[in-house]
Amino acid sequence: MSRAADRFAEAARTLGLELEPRRFPEGTKTAADAARAVGCSVDQIVKSLIFMADDVAVLALTAGSNRVDEMKLASAAGVGSARRATPEEARAATGFAVGGTPPFGHVTWVRAFCDEDLLAHDEVWAAAGTPDSVFPLEPAVLVRVSGATVIDLAVR
Repeated sequence: MSRAADRFAEAARTLGLELEPRRFPEGTKTAADAARAVGCSVDQIVKSLIFMADDVAVLALTAGSNRVDEMKLASAAGVGSARRATPEEARAATGFAVGGTPPFGHVTWVRAFCDEDLLAHDEVWAAAGTPDSVFPLEPAVLVRVSGATVIDLAVR
């Protein structure tokens, strides 16, 4: 098991979650890849994306087929602008590589926002610390363990 997977597993235990991530050697780096591997709709995939809200990292938990409206995210974060973090900025904020970033267990506290469209499902799937592993959970649990504020994040 990788160090990232170990850190994810420890964070889940600390939160009281009993998770059994599923690994897919072909990878689950994109939402479409993950949906195919799991056998669910792309909208049930949680994209854990790091943005820079001014100079502060924030987490956008977004439904797989949605794109984040950066103006909505900036407004929710109370800043003037938001942009997608570079892979280096994302790793520095979370300790995880892009494509495997889980919704919790980051090396620093990262303020989180959850796409309201994820709440339409009974179950969603999120990255488990590596680009080839995912785990299922209920959207309400996702919001609770990530500490996310639920908002309309999607470009419409």
